Amino acid sequence: MLLRQPLDAVIVGAGVVGAACAYYASRSGLSVAVVDRGPFATGTTGAGEGNLLVSDKVPGPELELALLSASLWRQLAEELPPDIEYERKGGLVVAASDQSLAALSATAAGQRAAGAEAHHVPPDRLPDAEPHLAPGLAGGCHYPQDAQVQPAVATAELLRAAGRAGARLCPGQEVIGVLKDRAGAVLGVRTAREDLRAPVVVNAAGTWGGELAELAGVDLPVLPRKGFVLVTEPLPRLIRHKVYAAEYVSDVSSGSAALQTSPVIEGTPAGPVLIGASRERVGFDRTLSVPVVARLAAQAVALFPVLKDVQVLRAYHGFRPYLADHLPALGPDPRVPGLFHACGHEGAGIGLAPATGLLIADAIQDRPPVLALEPFRPDRFDATCQV
Repeated sequence: MLLRQPLDAVIVGAGVVGAACAYYASRSGLSVAVVDRGPFATGTTGAGEGNLLVSDKVPGPELELALLSASLWRQLAEELPPDIEYERKGGLVVAASDQSLAALSATAAGQRAAGAEAHHVPPDRLPDAEPHLAPGLAGGCHYPQDAQVQPAVATAELLRAAGRAGARLCPGQEVIGVLKDRAGAVLGVRTAREDLRAPVVVNAAGTWGGELAELAGVDLPVLPRKGFVLVTEPLPRLIRHKVYAAEYVSDVSSGSAALQTSPVIEGTPAGPVLIGASRERVGFDRTLSVPVVARLAAQAVALFPVLKDVQVLRAYHGFRPYLADHLPALGPDPRVPGLFHACGHEGAGIGLAPATGLLIADAIQDRPPVLALEPFRPDRFDATCQV
């Protein structure tokens, strides 16, 4: 077995969250390694749309995390190459009925009180924002802080920057064990190729975060929540914002395992329109569901009739790392000294990655956190989690 010099931390998982942890930790002077059982950004990150959203977060800890991340993404857009395709396009949430609009307005009021930008859009002004929207909508809300990024490229650039700061990048190495001393504290990880020694292990394994936690001897009930995305042929920029139905917010916060779909539509700099979003807990079932794809297409056309004759080139799916209270597990695990978690972000990992990385880097060095970590305690499910 090959032995290496000790590191300050080993980060397990090279999606966007693990990449952000490596970026902020290495820039703060820590010696880190990033290990992943496959190529980088091929899990949930590679199947994401690149959403950096404030609009779908209800007031509370996740919205605070999203607001911090929004400011950090703006900084990263200045520091990283332009090929990450950062675009502060803004979000437009639309309501089909007066009842739906009332719920949306109440949510927006709470978000504004928490520091988010949210502006009511009356029905007669919706065409000014999105000329191709279907008529007859009750109104909407504009969120100028919502943005977009190319997730796989952003992950690669974060890892490259971490590498330039001294981070070791170890793709294609599956972690098969978490090393501990006699007192139960972390000593690093074991892969089939080598031992990576460090007093800190960061669980950024996304949907497989529960499996890594189990290797460390603790329970973290991360479950996969499947979702599909449709990709159209390249088009002129028909859709200016990230546009979705107000019901999407309730779908995101639902604990149901059953299939849920609500239209989420956006254009991209390259031309294709991305169409989502579905959610269901069916384990790691990778079957293509034609009924789900058809439902998403129909909902998109109902919201944007101009898409009726547009060709869908492909459909793909991914698995969001779901925790029952819809908050990620962040920070040190009091059950295992040296074990830190940065997983369970569900569909918000790309948006929340920078804040997560900054908080983890600070926590490793025992610095006061920018945000309170208590709501994200990894052991909060021990007695109460019901899934």
